[in-house]
Amino acid sequence: MTIHHVAVWTSDPERLRDFYTTYFGARCGEPYRNKKTGFFSYFLSFDSGALLEIMHSSEIPPSTDDPEKQRLGLIHLAFSAGSKAAVDALTQRLVSDEYTLLSGPRWTGDGYYESCLYDPDSNRIEITV
Repeated sequence: MTIHHVAVWTSDPERLRDFYTTYFGARCGEPYRNKKTGFFSYFLSFDSGALLEIMHSSEIPPSTDDPEKQRLGLIHLAFSAGSKAAVDALTQRLVSDEYTLLSGPRWTGDGYYESCLYDPDSNRIEITV
């Protein structure tokens, strides 16, 4: 069994698409629109075969969760950059482009080298070796 894809709602699908294509090498498929329901989505694919669906509907209300607080449920997406140097470089690039750094880069207690930042919608993104 494998995970086929992860999906996120967004108020700005193009902004989120551009973030993942620019910084994480995602390739964007053709947009899907359902004119009857107002649903819109992109599937982004990554070299590993993983897929991320970016979805939009005017019917979905903004989140009231505080992104700075941990909570139950899906809490981050983790991307493997392949090396410590790649984690450092991508983290620095994101920070230079004014994305919010939450932690790292650092070695964790369980032996991972990682950093954690917010994407444009304040979803936690972990970058690891």
